[in-house]
Amino acid sequence: MKASPNAQLQLLELARLDAQRARLEHTAKNLPEQHHLLQLKDERSTRRAELVRLTGVVEDSEAELRRQQSDVELVEQRLKRDEARLAASTSVTDVQGLEREIATLKKRRSDLEDIELELMARLERERAELTDAREQRNAVEQQADELTELRDRAVEHLQQEAKTNALARREVLKQLPQDVIELYESCRGRGGVGAAELVGAVTMATGVTLDHADLTRIAAAPADDIVMCPDSGAILVRTERSARS
Repeated sequence: MKASPNAQLQLLELARLDAQRARLEHTAKNLPEQHHLLQLKDERSTRRAELVRLTGVVEDSEAELRRQQSDVELVEQRLKRDEARLAASTSVTDVQGLEREIATLKKRRSDLEDIELELMARLERERAELTDAREQRNAVEQQADELTELRDRAVEHLQQEAKTNALARREVLKQLPQDVIELYESCRGRGGVGAAELVGAVTMATGVTLDHADLTRIAAAPADDIVMCPDSGAILVRTERSARS
C-alpha cells in the first residue's frame, strides 16, 4: 500500500492522539479520589448505621425517663392528697391507715427518684455518645464531599481534554486516505499500536532493535511505501531519525 511521507507522518500524530486518549481513559477509570471514595463507602455506612442506632437508644431512654417522671408525679399527687386527708381526718383508724400509705408512697417516691437519677445519668452518657457519633459521621461525610468535588473537577478536566483530543483526531483523519485509515485501525485492533516511528534501528512500537536484514529491506522500500513493523505488525513510519540500512 502507498501513502505519501507526509501522510505517514500524520499516522504518527494519529497514534500519539490515540495513546493520549488511552491514557485519559485509564486515568478516568483510576482516579485516586474515586478510589478513596470507594474506601470510605463502608465507613460511611457504618457511621450512618451507628448514628441511627444511638439515636434510637437516646429516644428510648428519653421515653423511659418521661414515663419515670410521670410515675413520680403521680406518687407526688397521691402524697399531697393523702397528706391533705390526714390533716383533716379525726378518725384514729383513718389516721393510722393514711400514715401507713404515706410512708409507702414516700418509699415508692424515693425508689422512683433513684431510678430517675440513674436514667438521667445513663441518658447523659448516651447523648454524649450520640454527639460523638454525629461528629464522626459529619467528618466522614465532609471528607466524602471534598473527595467528590475533587473527583468531579478531575472528571471535568479529563472530559475537556478528551474533547480536544477527539477534535484533533478528526482533523488528522481528514488528511488521510480511507484505505490507510482502515489499515491503521486494523493494526491498532490487533496489537494496540496502529503506527510507530523507526528511531535508528529501534521500532518504537515495542522498543525492539530490528536486525540488519529487516533494516535493509525497510530502507530499500520507496518513501511512499507503507512498511510494517516485523516485531509488532504496526505500520512503521520512517523519519529523519530512522536508520538508512
